[in-house]
Amino acid sequence: MANPFIHVELNTTDVAKAKSFYGMLFDWKLQDVPMPDGAYTVIEVGEGTGGGLMKHPIPGAPSTWLAYVLVDDVKAATGKAKSLGATILKDVTEVPGRGWFSLISDPTGAPLGLWQNKT
Repeated sequence: MANPFIHVELNTTDVAKAKSFYGMLFDWKLQDVPMPDGAYTVIEVGEGTGGGLMKHPIPGAPSTWLAYVLVDDVKAATGKAKSLGATILKDVTEVPGRGWFSLISDPTGAPLGLWQNKT
């Protein structure tokens, strides 16, 4: 399948409450990973698409889930999305040792993450 969904991320207003809720609701393994700006919780689901959760980076914004799609070239895909009417919410950004991502909003206003693995 071309360009699969590969990661789902919860940007939450309350990390502890979200971890407690999802940890009890599902059989997910939640693992904290230190980051420069705090911690990121990796969600390991076993089979299927995993994800993560973190403190919402936009103060006052509601908690929301964000899906990421795998692309071969995040810079090109971001540019193509823009040419098709998307708004760039966050331009291409490196995640050291992992890859690169960007955040877009499609012409209907729906947010989506684009991800390129480091090869």
